Amino acid sequence: MAAFLALTLLTLSIFSSPTQAEIFTSIGQMTDLIFTERELVKSLKEYIEAEELKLEAVKSWANKLDMLTHASTSDPEGFLAHPVNAYKLMKRLNTEWSELESLVLQDPSDGFISNMSVHRQYFPDEEDEKGAAKALMRLQDTYKLDSESFSKGKLPGVRYNALLTVDDCFDMGKLAYNENDYYHAVLWMQQALRQMDSGEDAKTPKADILDYLSYSVYQMGDLPRAIELTRRLVAIDPSHQRAGGNLRYFERMLSKELRDMGRSQQELTDERPIQLDTYERPKDYLPEREVYEALCRGEGVKLTVKRRSRLFCRYQDGNRNPRLLLKPMKEEDEWDSPHIVRFLEALSDEEIEKIKELAKPKLARATVRDPKTGILTVANYRVSKSAWLEGEDDPVIARVNQRIEDITGLTVDTAELLQVANYGVGGQYEPHYDFSRRPFDSNLKVDGNRLATYLNYMSDVEAGGATVFPDFGAAIWPRKGTAVFWYNLFKSGEGDYRTRHAACPVLVGSKWVSNKWIHERGQEFRRPCGLTEVD
Repeated sequence: MAAFLALTLLTLSIFSSPTQAEIFTSIGQMTDLIFTERELVKSLKEYIEAEELKLEAVKSWANKLDMLTHASTSDPEGFLAHPVNAYKLMKRLNTEWSELESLVLQDPSDGFISNMSVHRQYFPDEEDEKGAAKALMRLQDTYKLDSESFSKGKLPGVRYNALLTVDDCFDMGKLAYNENDYYHAVLWMQQALRQMDSGEDAKTPKADILDYLSYSVYQMGDLPRAIELTRRLVAIDPSHQRAGGNLRYFERMLSKELRDMGRSQQELTDERPIQLDTYERPKDYLPEREVYEALCRGEGVKLTVKRRSRLFCRYQDGNRNPRLLLKPMKEEDEWDSPHIVRFLEALSDEEIEKIKELAKPKLARATVRDPKTGILTVANYRVSKSAWLEGEDDPVIARVNQRIEDITGLTVDTAELLQVANYGVGGQYEPHYDFSRRPFDSNLKVDGNRLATYLNYMSDVEAGGATVFPDFGAAIWPRKGTAVFWYNLFKSGEGDYRTRHAACPVLVGSKWVSNKWIHERGQEFRRPCGLTEVD
């Protein structure tokens, strides 16, 4: 458009110039104007074509998003239950809407820009997009899913199809690469390359994918494959600024290794495609990582036949509590030692919806206490949002608190407020203890330690989201309206370290829970002290 306007102004200046006022007097000179006009028409057509292309691009965006938002707004929570949908929402609002804004800004549209300005304050930022991408990788690790499972939407229990494009996979791999996470960079760059090789269109050049993939493979210690990928890169882009140097370096390193081992290059050639188990996943800070993740997948649960024979169900009347005499609580044993029970019909659907309604405006990123400083802070190993509700907030909360006291026989006067938590995409809380092991916790001096945990499940979860106990191999799956209960302390007051537990990442679904942590103070005659350390 700028070129068109410049040419138009130039031509008009020629027409209006005093020295050209008598052009009509010379056919020879006028013929020049014929060519000028032809250039103007050509420029005008280029401008129209550019505008039409821009409009078609905007229309395509609008049509695609119209269908998408029709599906997403009909069931927002169900739609976002698919982790890929959650990730792509973060990506669209953080990256792709900004690209659309730039496109429209080429010929400013006041209405669109005004709307963008109003709503931008509510958009996710780069950290949100990064967090959602890392959540997909966390799910990939925990549930042993290859990149294609996410890319093609092959997840258990999904209600909405969601696909990742070549560009999506490339962005995932690039994020991992920039975090020096070469293990995941390989998996996602390989998926991007696989989809591109199958004929899928993409904005990302194949050379860029091969560049990142070859170096990531090298970082994983696979020199033969790094060489093969770099040769592919050189073949499609001989002038690539790094490929030639990298190839020579990789070949020298491989030759040295082969000489040291007394082997030939042919012996090391591996034509198999890169899979989830091609490279070993790096170890991290969590010692029970493998056991924890296996339990999340439903593997390694130590519920033997002998142990199962010790589990029973019963009606619980709270030691003949008047409020439970006519309608006792249904109670099931989930584990024998330590004793974990599940209460059925602990919350009604109406109570659940009221609790969620009260909590949503107060939800904030869940925090943990720093083990060194005692200060509350956010952490990557706890990914959820939580809110705290008081009995005075609504009669439903007061009723739930009273029910917990009736069922457990423990006073809630010294208990913490009802904590409501919602786990989003890949939401989790890695293995931890509910009781405090830090003497500087000020609340220990007043109400004592967390004696027991009462956990309400307020939603079903299509896949993932179990509560697992790595020490003794238990996995408890969410069932809407039920609650589980266990003691964190022995009767002696010592912590029961077997109760270290975790909230597994939510693979598909939206997980809502509410916790009541019951403290020691006030329980002296309700749960008397034991005579030995582990009573």
